[in-house]
Amino acid sequence: MDHQSSGQHSQTGQAPSFQWLSFAYQGLTEIPYETILTQTESLEVLDLSNNSLEENPALLGRLEKLSTLILDCNNYTSHIKFPYMPSVTTVCINKNKINNLPVFVEEIKRKFPNIKILSMMNNEAAPSYFNGGSLTQYKDYRQYVISQIPGLEILDDTEVLEKERAQARKTYRLQQSRQRQRQRRRKEDSSKKQTHTQKKSSAIIDQ
Repeated sequence: MDHQSSGQHSQTGQAPSFQWLSFAYQGLTEIPYETILTQTESLEVLDLSNNSLEENPALLGRLEKLSTLILDCNNYTSHIKFPYMPSVTTVCINKNKINNLPVFVEEIKRKFPNIKILSMMNNEAAPSYFNGGSLTQYKDYRQYVISQIPGLEILDDTEVLEKERAQARKTYRLQQSRQRQRQRRRKEDSSKKQTHTQKKSSAIIDQ
């Protein structure tokens, strides 16, 4: 299978090692681990874009130095499961089938703790002018992602500004506070109902 490579550095008698591998436009339905996993100690950039991939990239967790993962134009959904990869700082997953933002962002946050750049344009979960989203929807989307991944420096093709980060913290801190209040009220109501039911039962038994 053809693939492009750069940053090659090999020694006599050893297999060549690469810092960068591309399998773009190969019509892949499965990740070519047989080739990729020969580069566990050297690979920094992996491009799997423009294929038909949808399997969870579980074995990529063996790539010790990978910093950039490109999965554009595949069939990944919000429920993709990544391995834990603290070395990865850039994830590009534009034009896939991601439609549930909270589920996807939680996965990104947990599995890529040092991520700085996330690009997920042209997914249903990332509304913008280009896919029929309104300006309000676009701003809400950015604020949510930024609030959940505080270390993010670039979202899609736009730098995260400090004022945007501050607004995201403020907006979602307020929302979380309201959510906690609602949960507390539900617990109190449930407790009152339970107490009332117990009293009613006791009264019937006493009779």
